Amino acid sequence: MRYVLFVCTQNAGRSQMAEAFFTRASPDDLRAESAGQLPGTEVHPAVVTAMAEVGIDLSDRVPKKLTVEMQLHADWAITLACGGTCPYVPSVVEDWEVADPAGKSLEQVRVIRDDIRKRIERLLVHHVDDIRADRTAHEQRLANLLQNLDRDFAGLRTPQEIRACADAVLGRFDDVPVRTHILTLAQRRSTECLRADECYELIPG
Repeated sequence: MRYVLFVCTQNAGRSQMAEAFFTRASPDDLRAESAGQLPGTEVHPAVVTAMAEVGIDLSDRVPKKLTVEMQLHADWAITLACGGTCPYVPSVVEDWEVADPAGKSLEQVRVIRDDIRKRIERLLVHHVDDIRADRTAHEQRLANLLQNLDRDFAGLRTPQEIRACADAVLGRFDDVPVRTHILTLAQRRSTECLRADECYELIPG
């Protein structure tokens, strides 16, 4: 499973539309979520109306604040013209220059909606394989995990053995929907594995 994160300032318009279009059209092994650094109190009413016109109900959506856990989820991230107000997301990041629907008329929001839909369509046509192949988030977690393991097993295991074990352990968590505690769990399992005569994570089958 790979996660695509859409980020705008308020999570009240652009990123909500992007998430919804992506979710409707993407393959089953790709999932989307959206958030904002300064979330609004509700999705803009004109956005709800415009999306309802194309068969997507956003009436029950509540803007969400970008969290550390969401950043850990992200294998690919897209910011929607939020400039300096958007936080850094530790993965592949694209920035889409998309107009803010806040305060816009329904006709103007329709134009923004259609722009986002076309961008999502292009993303799915041209970058699905890139999203599936990206290992940025995995490699970052692996680097953090190796800091402790290299210290704890120096002289007991080779760097290659330690890395192979940690990499295999982290791979077990690729499809876990909540990743906050991955490093803690991976640290524990890797330690157990490296203390054994043979790392069971590397045994075929």
